[in-house]
Amino acid sequence: MPRLQRLKTLLATTLMGWVLVCASAGAAESIAVIVAQDTPNISLNAATLRDIYLKKIFLDDHNREYIPLNLPADHVLRRAFSLALFNKGAQELQRYWNQRYFHGITPPYVLASPQAVVQFVAKTPGAIGYVMPCNIDDRVKQVLALPIPPSEQEALEKLCPSPAAASGAITSE
Repeated sequence: MPRLQRLKTLLATTLMGWVLVCASAGAAESIAVIVAQDTPNISLNAATLRDIYLKKIFLDDHNREYIPLNLPADHVLRRAFSLALFNKGAQELQRYWNQRYFHGITPPYVLASPQAVVQFVAKTPGAIGYVMPCNIDDRVKQVLALPIPPSEQEALEKLCPSPAAASGAITSE
């Protein structure tokens, strides 16, 4: 009986470890596009989001102005977002905005941190932003998940450490 109990414990521990690994891997595989919790249901795809961020679409289906938000140009999440959505880096997008500026169209607002994005989105009708899933709270909701480019995966994992890594639950022996 003690041997059977040890086997059950080992299986349960292994299963729990796999669940934690899978859960943490899923969280670090996407960038969450967010709007305020009370925003009427909207359906977004990457092409529509791209047009919102390039300011080719200005109003939603309820005639509310979209207010796209960015993080600073040197922020790792902004770099990943730009690559995921536009397949371009900050330099290429800067050239785009320099051209648009002469037509009276300004780039998205820039906020200092993911926490500032969540706060602004929660309080501002029409605001749309992006954060890591671990930054989402009950004031906002995710409306789209963008896959993280493989080149940015490791850098973004540092923004949202997995619960297992943070607690030390998974260790190597």
